[in-house]
Amino acid sequence: MLTSARDITASVNPPRAVFLDYPLGHTAGRVGEPELDRSIVAAAIDALHHAEPGRIVDLPHRWAETDDWKDDVMRVDIGPDGEMTTVDDRVARLPTPQYQSPADADTAERVHAGLGCEICPGVDY
Repeated sequence: MLTSARDITASVNPPRAVFLDYPLGHTAGRVGEPELDRSIVAAAIDALHHAEPGRIVDLPHRWAETDDWKDDVMRVDIGPDGEMTTVDDRVARLPTPQYQSPADADTAERVHAGLGCEICPGVDY
């Protein structure tokens, strides 16, 4: 398991897990930085391969120089109209698959061959 919610992950006691101290929604890295994403996923796979059962391995990657970003993640504020608002910088979810490169899109189309995917229910390729 690759997670950005260490406390929740610890509470479910997975066989092995890798923690990345990034904002929720950015578990595998930053949007538009595929090299970083690959680095994080490779480090996670390596850590899971060597992790002792029941252990959560912390990856060394940092979201920012300081932890100040944590002060604003999903912070609830009351707007001028009295409505509750949150600070959420995650990329909006879309109803269609999103790929980091044309090669990724080609691979997904080739793998699924128009048949759909058992792990992607409801996705129309």
